[in-house]
Amino acid sequence: MSTVFPEISKPREACGVFGIYAPGAPTASMTSLGLLALQHRGQESAGIASSDGQTITVVKDLGLVTQVFDERRLSPLQGHLAIGHVRYSTTGSTTWENSQPLYRSAGAVGFALGHNGNLTNTAALIEEHGLDVDASSDTDVVAALIAKLHDGDTTDSRGLERAVMAAVPLLEGAFTAVLMDDARVIGVRDRFGFRPLCLGKLEHGWVLASETCALDIVGAHFIREVEPGEVVVIDAGGMRTMRAVEEVEPRLCVFEFVYFARPDSKLYGRNVYDVRYRMGEELARQAPVDVDMVMPVPESGVPAAQGYAKSSGIPYGEGLVKNRYVGRTFIAPEQNLRDRAIRLKLNPLVDRVKGRRLVVIDDSIVRGSTTRKIVALLRESGAAEVHLRISSPPYRWPCFFGMDTGRRSELVAADMSVGEICDYVGADSLAYLDIDRMLRATGIAEQGFCTACLSGDYPVEISGDVRKDVLELPVEHGADAQNAQ
Repeated sequence: MSTVFPEISKPREACGVFGIYAPGAPTASMTSLGLLALQHRGQESAGIASSDGQTITVVKDLGLVTQVFDERRLSPLQGHLAIGHVRYSTTGSTTWENSQPLYRSAGAVGFALGHNGNLTNTAALIEEHGLDVDASSDTDVVAALIAKLHDGDTTDSRGLERAVMAAVPLLEGAFTAVLMDDARVIGVRDRFGFRPLCLGKLEHGWVLASETCALDIVGAHFIREVEPGEVVVIDAGGMRTMRAVEEVEPRLCVFEFVYFARPDSKLYGRNVYDVRYRMGEELARQAPVDVDMVMPVPESGVPAAQGYAKSSGIPYGEGLVKNRYVGRTFIAPEQNLRDRAIRLKLNPLVDRVKGRRLVVIDDSIVRGSTTRKIVALLRESGAAEVHLRISSPPYRWPCFFGMDTGRRSELVAADMSVGEICDYVGADSLAYLDIDRMLRATGIAEQGFCTACLSGDYPVEISGDVRKDVLELPVEHGADAQNAQ
């Protein structure tokens, strides 16, 4: 009997969105390139919607961008505007129906929508507005609400943007999206700006994308980030912006800097790689240790490990090799193979670690099971000491705004001390970066971040039923957590 194991060692990524309006350009092919650049944000499904000014065509499927799109599947996607989406599910199961972009009709007109984030008031929206929801994702709730608010008047050329402007103030939680009808592309962020969205300029067009790395791959010049509460409309008249929400409170997810975003992207005007490097420098100053080598858990731990090495003066080296061709899930048919499944993703460089005292740098610990296996693997390879340093604070609280971490009872740091976690994972020592140092490393702490997963301070009120189901800990959580790992 085969067992499928998802990778649960990290917070599971938010989705990625891309939109383009560029007459004369191969917009579908450019969208597929943009989605490839955003593949790290979602690996469950990929989709593109395009229009030639008359008809909207949607092609989407489960799988990676390269599995979903080739020349044959891109050929029907003709036109001068398109949007794209790569998905990792936070609300809703992994089914074709929940892949995006979603298409909705409003009377005689239609639109497509791609969403990054997670709403916290979907049940209230369905009840209060009598929404007809077909899929189990909150994105379908958003699409249904916009369709309801759209009057379907074919003579109203701006019907979609009016509906979006009316819908955004009703939505609670995280909502960064791209939309399109047969004449325009629209980008929007919620009033907190939990998830990123940026605007780029082509010679004869415009691009919207979750990260600047997707602008780079299509040759777009970065203009600026879309602001919280802002709606950006791109059509034959050019680009224009509107405010859907006047009172905004920027709260970009700090884990975009810690883990989610690609290191070559920029957020709040700061290069992500540089910020992670500085987090490593701060970590070295906060938690020094006498060892022979600094090594990362690849690949997300690399910039912080390099920063730690630079600040501490300890030599940097690679101790683990990552298999880049193993996806987010894999099938292990036998128990003995499942027990050693970590080697499918990470294999030690025995000659580099044997007999050495190591400080191992990673960006986070969520459940602790993978960290425990990595420490055991390094000890099996002959490491004399294994000291863990984490370039973010303990991950203690679930996220409701676009990343999937499960219940609080599943988080190893929820009610275990740093010393208890150290004992559980089998390390010689363990230290996490303080939250103030982490924010200082961004160089823009005053800009505003959501740190709810680290501090428990949620910018949006979480309903009582959700709090009870997701946030509360069982009485014997400490023991249960260790047994579950």
